[in-house]
Amino acid sequence: MASEKSFKKRKITDDVDGGVGGGLESLPGDIIADIFSRLPISSIARLMFVCRSWRSILTQHGRVSSSSSPTKPCLLLHCDSPIRNGLHFLDLSEEEKRIKTKKFTLRFASSMPEFDVVGSCNGLLCLSDSLYNDSLYLYNPFTTNSLVLPECSNKYHDQELVFGFGFHEMTKEYKVLKIVYFRGSSSSNNGIYRGRGRIQYKQSEVQILTLSSKTTYQSLSWRSLGKAPYKFVKRSSEALVNGRLHFVTRPRRHVPDRKFVSFDLEDEEFKEIPKPDCGGLNRTNHRLVNLKGCLCAVVYGNYGKLDIWVMKTYGVKESWGKEYSIGTYLPKGLKQNLDRPMWIWKNAENGKVVRVLCLLENGEILLEYKSRVLVAYDPKLGKFKDLLFHGLPNWFHTVVHVGTLSWFDTPLDLW
Repeated sequence: MASEKSFKKRKITDDVDGGVGGGLESLPGDIIADIFSRLPISSIARLMFVCRSWRSILTQHGRVSSSSSPTKPCLLLHCDSPIRNGLHFLDLSEEEKRIKTKKFTLRFASSMPEFDVVGSCNGLLCLSDSLYNDSLYLYNPFTTNSLVLPECSNKYHDQELVFGFGFHEMTKEYKVLKIVYFRGSSSSNNGIYRGRGRIQYKQSEVQILTLSSKTTYQSLSWRSLGKAPYKFVKRSSEALVNGRLHFVTRPRRHVPDRKFVSFDLEDEEFKEIPKPDCGGLNRTNHRLVNLKGCLCAVVYGNYGKLDIWVMKTYGVKESWGKEYSIGTYLPKGLKQNLDRPMWIWKNAENGKVVRVLCLLENGEILLEYKSRVLVAYDPKLGKFKDLLFHGLPNWFHTVVHVGTLSWFDTPLDLW
């Protein structure tokens, strides 16, 4: 009887693999990849669980990519209300009328109840524990693969951290960068002083972790690159361009000039990048962003106004040009605060009112207002359009993410 049941089970499995996936297996690999690449990443992820043959096809032929792209990305919405542990997504590669907000089930939620998103690159997210900064995870939200990164042996008290996360196309390596500003190992006041009401850290260390398809978990370890040559604004690197992470320096009393600094993921060197010649760049805040593969500087003005400067030829100062000017706009979702209009524009020059997310395939610029509303801006017509999606969280931080099935072909898969 047991052998009969076993035979029937094998027969059903063979029928599924032969009937559902068998037809595709007879096609050339590039044709199969092309068929699947026309689907949204969320659909591709579900296909992996249809049958064994489909899963094999999807995980073999060059890590089949989806219709998700830098101009048709997935938007990951990191929800921080009531606590920072929610992760939703919108797939903009789908038809607009079919786009719905979906929520990921996080398997590591019990071990990391609150987290910040360090960065998104090549299908993976790097997450940091917002309660215990030494804890870092790599996570593919569509395959649910996750990896706890080892802790660094060098630990400091009263530290301030700046993170970076990127993938280099030539070396095929992921790298996690951690810049630590600290007061020193002793309990004295050595290495720390207070200025303008906040603690200033005089010592620093740059730490880096490398992962690739040849990496085993036992070989993962942090390396020290020595002292940080610059003091960066306390936020993660926002622009990965040309295999380099980019940061903005923090102005100092005797050195008020802000600098653009890159970190090369291949040679692991910091290098200054020429800035655009636009007035007020040193005294106002601004952010760096990747738009269609170009390094861009978003310069903020009053009441949510902003200019976007684009470096058309990387590293060439003369190639900077002001491509977009976006005026003041008040989304409908924020109009309940009209009794306090000045509150809405508070800290507008710090980029805390509107964030530039990406450039869409139709030429529109995707914006996030006050961590509550998504807006598409048409630079040709100068018009704004509020984007309303079912299930959108009330408060969120948007991460532009190109979804893939990327993971590691090593024992890291076991984690």
